[in-house]
Amino acid sequence: MNKNANKPISLSSLPGFQASRKPNGESKGKAKGKPKGKAEGDPSPPKGLTLRPGQVVCGDLDMRIDLNGVWHYHGSPIGRKELVRLFSTVLRRDGAGDYWLITPAEAGRIEVEDAPFLAVELSLQGSGADQVISFRTNVDNHVTVDADHPIRVDFDPETGDPTPYVVLDGGLEARISRSVYYELVALGQEEKGQEKKGRGGKSFGVWSAGNFFSLGKLEDEPEERP
Repeated sequence: MNKNANKPISLSSLPGFQASRKPNGESKGKAKGKPKGKAEGDPSPPKGLTLRPGQVVCGDLDMRIDLNGVWHYHGSPIGRKELVRLFSTVLRRDGAGDYWLITPAEAGRIEVEDAPFLAVELSLQGSGADQVISFRTNVDNHVTVDADHPIRVDFDPETGDPTPYVVLDGGLEARISRSVYYELVALGQEEKGQEKKGRGGKSFGVWSAGNFFSLGKLEDEPEERP
């Protein structure tokens, strides 16, 4: 067993990070880099997330999660899966859509290119409208698709290509990998009256835990005239 598995994370002890700790959550410390699109200097506290008294808001960490769910620090991938899993347990998303690592003592903002996690395996129980779909993520967390953890699909406005996600706890998401999405499509079926937006057509999607989740809309075929 890893002796450091239960050791609290200290963001200010990360290599390349220097923090000047101040009370009331103020800090002049910052990492060598910052997430794209963020202003220089210390960030404001996470919006909509309550920090403990004395919890320090660190500068933007030079940490990034890329499109494939790979974690990077100072531009290099973090190769230790147990360390990535440890970081993933303190990852939060605030009301502004920013991602934070929040430990009992500190909070630091990181960059996420798309979704922070990747759904890499599908499990199925039952069939049809009674089936239950679950996913395993790249950090070995499991989520059951239900009303609180729905599937959603974004479509590229130019190509129409789908990008599917499953919603996790705390407003986080996992992008469904291409191979797993193909498995999902293979389970799909047409349903009338399930499309919430638009008129006409049928919805193509999957059932899980008594709920129907649309993967796309199918246009009605024109009726044949005699």
